[in-house]
Amino acid sequence: MKTTFFLVRHALKEKRIGDVPITSEGVVQAKSTALRLANVPVTKIIASPLQRAIDTAAHIAHQTNVTVMEDPRLRERANWGDLPEQTFEEFIAMWDRCTIEPDYLPPVGDSSKQAGERLASFLAELTTVEPPDSHIVIVTHGGLITDFLVNTFPELELNVWHPNFIAMQSQLIPECSITTLIHENGKYTIQDFASVAHLK
Repeated sequence: MKTTFFLVRHALKEKRIGDVPITSEGVVQAKSTALRLANVPVTKIIASPLQRAIDTAAHIAHQTNVTVMEDPRLRERANWGDLPEQTFEEFIAMWDRCTIEPDYLPPVGDSSKQAGERLASFLAELTTVEPPDSHIVIVTHGGLITDFLVNTFPELELNVWHPNFIAMQSQLIPECSITTLIHENGKYTIQDFASVAHLK
């Protein structure tokens, strides 16, 4: 039984604290992503409950005529604003430490390892409950996508897509990029990583 996942990072978001929407440039990105996915027989769209992911997913839903479902397991490992009074610099320092030390548990949110395992278990669940040959769009966050990939694939396999994948992971998933994963016979294959061809 084969399941195809399209892991979409949300569009460009407003640069301020909290649960922010996408920008006007982000809307253009989301519409281009929606047009790319309109050519796919999408069976389900599931989004992180954060506004930037919901906004992005809404454009994909419009093009594919598939209703968006939300799931809290698709949230980012941490969001600026989750910890009261945290400055942006403090948030970035916390984020970077989580990336370098996958087991480090920050004062708010999940460790990188926990976040990766959270997405892994969610995708595994979908492969068992959705019909064969499902095409599922997951609208989520760059950090969560790389947390999952680093947690799931050997470093050598990831380095095929970028020579220093683990060290560079925080810079590898652009807004509205699409990472295509095939799940078959209990194993994942990366068919395409962080593609932005549809945004050009």
